[in-house]
Amino acid sequence: MTMPTLYQACALTRSELAARTDDLLLQFGVDGCGHCQRAEPAITEALKAFPDLNHLRVEDGAGRPLGRSFRVKLWPTLVLLRGGQELDRMVRPTQSAQVLALLRNLFTV
Repeated sequence: MTMPTLYQACALTRSELAARTDDLLLQFGVDGCGHCQRAEPAITEALKAFPDLNHLRVEDGAGRPLGRSFRVKLWPTLVLLRGGQELDRMVRPTQSAQVLALLRNLFTV
């Protein structure tokens, strides 16, 4: 049985992200990561409360410049951006309440 592919190679650069004017959640990880697989239900559940939020699952790893530019070291790492600027981040969430707390920062900043 093959595992579904969630994380995609991302051609966006840090400067392209900085030029965006929208709210965006970047989720760095890889499909074969156990931490990523365990976090996925919590992230998916929390995102239901924010249906208009843009969300990109970014495949990370050695030689992937976008993850390095955000200093990602552990997966999954969630990076919340508003207008191209990082508002907050979370590493290895396990519960939807944790992700909801991160996403609620969109409305308090």
